[in-house]
Amino acid sequence: MTFRLAPLAVLAASLAFAPPANAADYDIDTKGAHASIGFRVKHLGFSWLTGRFDTFGGSFSFDDKAPEKSSVKVEIDTASVNSNHAERDKHLRSPDFLDVAKFPKASFVSKSVTPKDGGKATIVGDLTLRGVTKEVTIDAETIGGGADPWGGTRQGFAGTTKFKLADFGVPKDLGPASKEVELTLHVEGIKK
Repeated sequence: MTFRLAPLAVLAASLAFAPPANAADYDIDTKGAHASIGFRVKHLGFSWLTGRFDTFGGSFSFDDKAPEKSSVKVEIDTASVNSNHAERDKHLRSPDFLDVAKFPKASFVSKSVTPKDGGKATIVGDLTLRGVTKEVTIDAETIGGGADPWGGTRQGFAGTTKFKLADFGVPKDLGPASKEVELTLHVEGIKK
């Protein structure tokens, strides 16, 4: 799978990245469905099979004056995979792919954020899937931030990443055109 992510987050590793004093902490707005984690993989090289994870959560710390001090953590319920096809989703939950009975959670925890021009950044972090943890790089961009109509403060990002299924122990071989998965992330956070 590929992760093009904007600041998302997970559990334990967040302790190693305590937010700086001038950073703001945000919860990812999944209640309002203002965040999504999508994926796509080529189907036999003829088209793209797309889907998403319906249940996930996390938080991020964002410092607009020093974006390199930002951090992200996200946890995904792997059983919530949804490709809009019940039989395929059942197969994706099986040991051939996500093996959700054995590995009910996937996670991402950032290790570094490198700002670039134009509100873009590179986020490097650990993705854990099927019990395997590997470093992935997310190409992220700031979408916007500020006061919302309800008296709160929000910040939004988008991101993408890619990874090889075999790197995370996925045993099913989908053919030469389908070795990699791309992840697309849209994240809106509400300031705590």
